[in-house]
Amino acid sequence: MVAKVKDIGIDVNPPAAECSDINCPFHGSLPVRGQVIEGTVVSVKMDKTAVVERKHLRFQKKYERYEKRTSRYSVHAPTCFELKAGDHVMVMECRPISKTVSFVVVEKR
Repeated sequence: MVAKVKDIGIDVNPPAAECSDINCPFHGSLPVRGQVIEGTVVSVKMDKTAVVERKHLRFQKKYERYEKRTSRYSVHAPTCFELKAGDHVMVMECRPISKTVSFVVVEKR
């Protein structure tokens, strides 16, 4: 039986598994909008939440050099993605799900 997957409006590969999470953009009713961020999963120790780290370069005008920076995001991880530490993921902005979670995983790369 083929899992029924909702179109979320961007070109991503939907998950192979199916879930009953209401906050899943593919199988639930959570709309996504705004920023799209790629990063690496650092931790999956929380329930349905993962920590994703994004590394980027920032130019320092005074020294005419780039500095390395990292940003960490708490993201909602639907059970259909089966994430583990070290996975490369694409996350997208959504409405606030909790105090620190305003992003949701939309693709596992």
